Amino acid sequence: MAFGLRILWSALYGIAGASTIIQILLFLPLTLVTLSTNAFLLLSLLYLIHSLIHGSLLLFWGNPALPFLQTPTHIFLLLLSFNILSQELSPWLTLSADWWGKILRFSSPGFIIIESLSSLVVAQHLGRAGKNLVEEREGAQFGLLIATAVAYVASAVSIVWSYPTAADSPLTSTLLGVAITAFVFLSFIGFSLRRTNIIESSGLALFLAYNFWLCGFDSESFTNPSSAYTAPPLLGNIKILPSIQNLINFITNTLPKPVLVALVYRLVVLNLAFQILPTIGADSWETEVGVDDSWGDRPTSALAHLLLTYRQSIMIMVYSHLLLLDYSSHVWWRWMSVFFTLLLWAVELTVSKDGEDSLKVE
Repeated sequence: MAFGLRILWSALYGIAGASTIIQILLFLPLTLVTLSTNAFLLLSLLYLIHSLIHGSLLLFWGNPALPFLQTPTHIFLLLLSFNILSQELSPWLTLSADWWGKILRFSSPGFIIIESLSSLVVAQHLGRAGKNLVEEREGAQFGLLIATAVAYVASAVSIVWSYPTAADSPLTSTLLGVAITAFVFLSFIGFSLRRTNIIESSGLALFLAYNFWLCGFDSESFTNPSSAYTAPPLLGNIKILPSIQNLINFITNTLPKPVLVALVYRLVVLNLAFQILPTIGADSWETEVGVDDSWGDRPTSALAHLLLTYRQSIMIMVYSHLLLLDYSSHVWWRWMSVFFTLLLWAVELTVSKDGEDSLKVE
């Protein structure tokens, strides 16, 4: 009986969390499409404030019932924003929405730096984990070589496939060629200095292919979602959407798919980096859980726990920022991410002290 109740509670808890994420994914672009950019910024700001309060309650109170309160709260905030926009907007609300939009736009370099750092940290962690696995299990070398070969081939195929659209101008084709050349040279330099291995290199190859693939989307996929869907007016209408068919059309035609892909990647890589963060700087003689059971007391572990607690706030900021950018901004910030990551990798290979053995069949 108790086991069944735990399963039921886990299922309800998961449904509550999933519904919260789905509401954020749908309501923010819905507001951007049907109302205006100011309404979208106002709803995003309300969601951010609510998520900060929710995260703080989880941090200091930790009541397991809190996720169930988010579902009605998000719907209430959506209706509240519709009601506010249907009336004359007060100056302080307009000012708040404008400032929130400016903060999101000026935060673009910060988001790119964090994404690049997280991607490099994850790739390096995979490389070190693979190296340790080969040292512990000799049979794992062959499997890792196959996995890295698949990663290299998949990256090459993706780059070739996205090249016609990603390099649609002399400047972008030059940037793509410079990026690939720099990656190849850095890989061979790292191999010769024994400061990287093919697992880390293949992970960064996938990262480059992912960015080139995003640059290969046309402007219609990245621009304001309202260009892909015309929704009925919401104000003065009891129903948010008049029929299920309109909802399906909105989901399939309006949600910017490249933005969703970028959101999922950024959140996944940030989450992985947050989990890897506590292990950075550990002494070589320390075990995985710490020598005195005090691993969780380390500052990096506390920081990772804090970031994971407020991960919903991070999601709202990342998603709002991606929705707010236009096509050209998306593309050029992708290129900045590529070259900033390669620059970080070059610096890391230069200043690194301990060499890494490349995985080679002997």
